[in-house]
Amino acid sequence: MFVSKFTLFVEIGRVVIINYGQHINKTAIILDVLDQNRALVAGPHNGVERHIINLKWINLTPLKVNIQRGARINTLNAAIKAADLQNKVAALTVVKKTVAKATKLNQTDFERFKSALARRQLNRKVSGEVKKLVNIANRAAHKKAVAQKAADQIIIIMPLINDMKNLNVVDEEFIVKPSIDDIPYEEDVSKNPLSVNSWLRYLESKQASPQKERNYIYERAIRELPRSYKIWHQYLRERTLAVRGKCILDSSYESVNNLYERSLVFLDKMPRIWLEYCEFLIGQEKITKTRKTFDRALIALPITQHYRIWNLYTKFISKKTVPPLTCIRVYKRYLKVQPEKVEEYIDYLIKISEWQEVVNQLIKVLDDHKFKSIKGKTKHDIWLQLCDILSSHPKDIKGIKVDAIIRSGINKFTDQVGKLWSSLAEYYIQLAQFEKARDVFEEALNSVSTARDFSFVWESYTQFEDSLLTAKQELLEDDPSDDNILEFDMMVERYESLINRQPLLLNSVLLKQNPNNVMEWQKRVKLYTEPVFNAKMIVETYSDAIKTIDPQNVKGKLSNIYSSFAHFYESNNKISQARLIFESSLKVNFKTVDDLSSLYCDYAEMELRLKNFEKALDILKRGTVSPKKQYTITENEPVQKKLYKSIKLWSFYVDLEESFGTFHSTKSIYEKMIQLKVVSPQIILNFTRYLEDNKYFEDMFKAFEQGISLFPFPHVHDIWISYLTKFIKRYGGMKLERTRDLFEQVLSKVPAKESIIFYLMYANFEEQYGLARHSMAVYDRASRSVAPEDKYKMYLLYIHRASEFFGVNQTREVFTKAIENLPDEFARDMCLKFADMERKYGEIDRARSIYIHGSEFSDPRTSLTFWTTWSEFEKAHGNEETFKEMLRIRRSVQNKALLISPTQLLLNKLNNKEQIGDTKSQANKPVQHPIAANQTQSQPQPQPQPQPQPSQPIQYNKIIKNDDEINLDDEEEEEEEETINIEQKSIPKTLFENNIK
Repeated sequence: MFVSKFTLFVEIGRVVIINYGQHINKTAIILDVLDQNRALVAGPHNGVERHIINLKWINLTPLKVNIQRGARINTLNAAIKAADLQNKVAALTVVKKTVAKATKLNQTDFERFKSALARRQLNRKVSGEVKKLVNIANRAAHKKAVAQKAADQIIIIMPLINDMKNLNVVDEEFIVKPSIDDIPYEEDVSKNPLSVNSWLRYLESKQASPQKERNYIYERAIRELPRSYKIWHQYLRERTLAVRGKCILDSSYESVNNLYERSLVFLDKMPRIWLEYCEFLIGQEKITKTRKTFDRALIALPITQHYRIWNLYTKFISKKTVPPLTCIRVYKRYLKVQPEKVEEYIDYLIKISEWQEVVNQLIKVLDDHKFKSIKGKTKHDIWLQLCDILSSHPKDIKGIKVDAIIRSGINKFTDQVGKLWSSLAEYYIQLAQFEKARDVFEEALNSVSTARDFSFVWESYTQFEDSLLTAKQELLEDDPSDDNILEFDMMVERYESLINRQPLLLNSVLLKQNPNNVMEWQKRVKLYTEPVFNAKMIVETYSDAIKTIDPQNVKGKLSNIYSSFAHFYESNNKISQARLIFESSLKVNFKTVDDLSSLYCDYAEMELRLKNFEKALDILKRGTVSPKKQYTITENEPVQKKLYKSIKLWSFYVDLEESFGTFHSTKSIYEKMIQLKVVSPQIILNFTRYLEDNKYFEDMFKAFEQGISLFPFPHVHDIWISYLTKFIKRYGGMKLERTRDLFEQVLSKVPAKESIIFYLMYANFEEQYGLARHSMAVYDRASRSVAPEDKYKMYLLYIHRASEFFGVNQTREVFTKAIENLPDEFARDMCLKFADMERKYGEIDRARSIYIHGSEFSDPRTSLTFWTTWSEFEKAHGNEETFKEMLRIRRSVQNKALLISPTQLLLNKLNNKEQIGDTKSQANKPVQHPIAANQTQSQPQPQPQPQPQPSQPIQYNKIIKNDDEINLDDEEEEEEEETINIEQKSIPKTLFENNIK
């Protein structure tokens, strides 16, 4: 019979010591046990109020008070006094230790010093006495060992064998006589029969022995140490391994089962033994015995170890061989301990198709507000799973209001409305209630508010109708009766009606999603127009749109709705209704002024189409009425107060007045627009053109002045050009000073990037009506003020005009300014043009000086055109000395450029090392001077001489055979080989001495 070793239990009246919380180290009495984790306690004798406490926060004591369950405080005080609880608690060891610990904590430094000193003295005395006892014991043990060795070995072994014969668990065949090698281990276990290590050493020495001998030793060991976990575990593992591979019906399995049962008598609190036993039984496919063993393990083990058993237990019941009813019962017990594992239970139920229980568990989960999924599922996911199961297996589920459940989900989860509606319809389809399913689909199409949900429901609805048509068609092929044909025709007609209603239904959904969408309202009107015109629904749609749309939150132009509505009445010859629509729309507080101005324009256009010109002008006049006193209009003001600022409305008004009114009325409207600043540059230009057509020139110039005062650059650019053009065309040179003032005014305001056109107009004006020197002054000013990208062009024009009006001396001054002010790439081209001009006038020295000056910012590697032009110039007009000077300058400039990039110079030196030997070997070979070459090239040659490549360096020390031969001494050659640095020189004074007047 199984007997528990525990004597202390959580029970009514048990005295406990609180080990955690605000009442730590205080005693209390258990009044009631609430569940396996909590108890109701109270301790009025030491200030512990009546409260619920976790069992982990208390320690049980041997004391107990005789009280009833849930005793009151007075009854408890009487029981405490009758049991003399105060004295009994003070006598407890744990209380004494607690008091001693508290006393030690409250000691002073001197008291702790005295205690430590007394403790050292006591330890010295105890150590001395222990050493004496150890010495005496060692001497006695030595004598005993010598006497034991002298004894006969047979006398030692035989009693052991006799003892084994008396064992009830083994028979005579089980006993194995020890060998001579086992004698030392037999002596050890006989001396220390309660030592686990002695028995383990004995077993380790018998590893190679047969299992029968090892079993004999194990039985002797567990007889001496029945509660040794190590020996039992090792013994069970060996016996389990020994039967592995045999048939599960073999008798050896039963013997191992009995051995496990024997071990659990002593080791019932060891979960590892229970787990191994259960795993061993699972392998034997003994369902009932395994289940009972799991239940025994849960009873025997403390609740803190149950999770280890349940993990294996749930795997066992998930096997196909276990009956489903057993699994469900076990799972329900499991969920009482660990309710968070309900998802595993649901998965198992789905696996075995127990849909009724699945639905019940899912509903419980959804009703539990504290539930948290261990798989990361949300309530939304569980709802969808429940709806899928309800709609897919309606015949297997009883007692559940499926319709109410799914509809509550539709109201709760708005992002899955389409899917839930489809699930509800699918539920009725599975029950063959097709009319009810069709009603659900229609309700869904009329209630969904998003296009995504609509498309989901629509697809499910059309598939449902398709499947019904297909099934009916197959039935019609088998039974072509009149009733079936009629029913089939009705189904086809219903399906076609559904398809035709799809655009209108979708439009309704989109309007539910955003009722302020003007485009969708217009699409709805178009749906009622085509393919069948429905005037009543069109009017109703326009009316609903006007009532529904919020003007401040509208998407699109609300004015289009009113305009389309009025045009609809106009097209049907209901002019009065159209005017009523327009008049009512003019009172609406639109979001923007543009909407209201568009309505006024449409209203006026309708009157124009009806030939009511005066009424159209009156409508626009109403819309353009400005307040008598100007004030700041805030954003919250209605658009009617901002309407007079609409350029669109004023433009239409002035166009109509210009067409049907008088000159003075039109002029007054333009002036009113300028006064209110409701104009654009184009309106100013239109006004001036209108005045010009009517010969009001001074008023035109006044309008120009007003326009240029209203707009900054670049908006006023066209106005200035038109102003200046018309003014010059009107007066020519009659008002020079006024024209010059206008040009000065625009040049003081125009940005540099846009100023070139005005400088050119100014200079052209001076050329035609003013003085040439004034024109040159304008060109000079322009060359300094225009944008950098335009300066080069301006200087070219300046040079051209200077050459045309003043000749070469003035042109030289302009060239000089251009070279000084332009960037290097433009200054280089300007030097070439300057030198070419001097060459044409025969000023060779002056041209050469210009080339020398331009060489300072002309790198030979990038400015090949400059050096080629200079070389051609020297060939045509120079001599050997000037050509050498040009080459020397070129080398110097190139070296100076390379010094800026030392890496490039180093690479060039490395590339030219191989050419040094060839250059020295050819140093004394004759070289034909380029000037002499030009002379020889003019004479007929029998064979053409090869021209030197541009990439090859020109050599200057070759001997030329002509009349102009010059012998250069060695000193000059050495000077040429050295690097020559060009000094920074200013332009020679002789170059421009003739320019100074």
